[in-house]
Amino acid sequence: MTARLGFLGVGWIGRSRLTALAASGVAQVSAVADTDPDVAGEVAAAAGAGVMPVDEMLSGGGGLDGIVIATPSAHHAEQSLRAFGAGSAVFCQKPLARTAAECASVVDAARRADRLLDVDLSYRRLTAVDRMRDVIDSGELGEIYAADLVFHNAYGPDKSWYTDPALSAGGCVIDLGIHLVDLALWVLGAPDVVGVTSRLFAHGQPVPPDGSVVEDHAIARLDLRVGTAVSLSCSWFLHAGTSAVISATFYGSKGSVALANVDGSFYDFRAVRNVGTTRTVLAEPPDEWAGRAIVGWAQRLASDSGYDPAAERFVEVARVLDRVYGR
Repeated sequence: MTARLGFLGVGWIGRSRLTALAASGVAQVSAVADTDPDVAGEVAAAAGAGVMPVDEMLSGGGGLDGIVIATPSAHHAEQSLRAFGAGSAVFCQKPLARTAAECASVVDAARRADRLLDVDLSYRRLTAVDRMRDVIDSGELGEIYAADLVFHNAYGPDKSWYTDPALSAGGCVIDLGIHLVDLALWVLGAPDVVGVTSRLFAHGQPVPPDGSVVEDHAIARLDLRVGTAVSLSCSWFLHAGTSAVISATFYGSKGSVALANVDGSFYDFRAVRNVGTTRTVLAEPPDEWAGRAIVGWAQRLASDSGYDPAAERFVEVARVLDRVYGR
């Protein structure tokens, strides 16, 4: 079967995923919904799809097999719950929810509805990450005892809701740090996190405890049950001398593997394996990875729309974020 999909929210990221999905040919873009009717009409016309009101899409209108949600973060959980209640599968932008409790409620709803749920934690899909996982899984690096992951952005969000704690539930951690937490746990095989410490800053000062301000710089350490110490750092508006600094290095007793963006790019990544002073390249650009998550979800949806227990990992990531925030 060819899945019929609705796209809810078609700002930059929503359009990007719609374009990738349409180009793959694995599913049909059937409907577009957005709070801006002009934007919805423009995107729908380009995709050869119909325009559908938001409430109609979330209520099961049009017999859609799945809904792609790319709206502001505060709406993700509620819209996902409505979609599952109407019998639709869901592909949601990160974060799936603002807190672990919200996230767990969405995963529970997917389980009860027996519908496929995935979240666009897209850095999992890098070819470079696949190569790194292969090396780690082979045991060639010995015991992985430490990891350092970084996501610094010389820019910041251009929508006001990102800095409203009630709508975003956090700043750079829930926006960028979520990728680092997910990547660390994904690469290392989902180990238990037994300890979390963190420091959060806003404009160079500690974030006040009243939750009135979101952080623009964060440093955290995760202690894993397997003994690995993971250091994370992320920020918005950093004076980094380049557009972005994105890296992930995993240190083993017999070598290391490292991922890094190339020349400040958000899209181009290189992975290497290091042993002593010897470096071997594992993967280099180009790599068309940004749409792999949604295409993979749509492919699975075509053959089996049922619940995938792998969604429970999203709750584990959300629990770590809650601990970074001290909640």
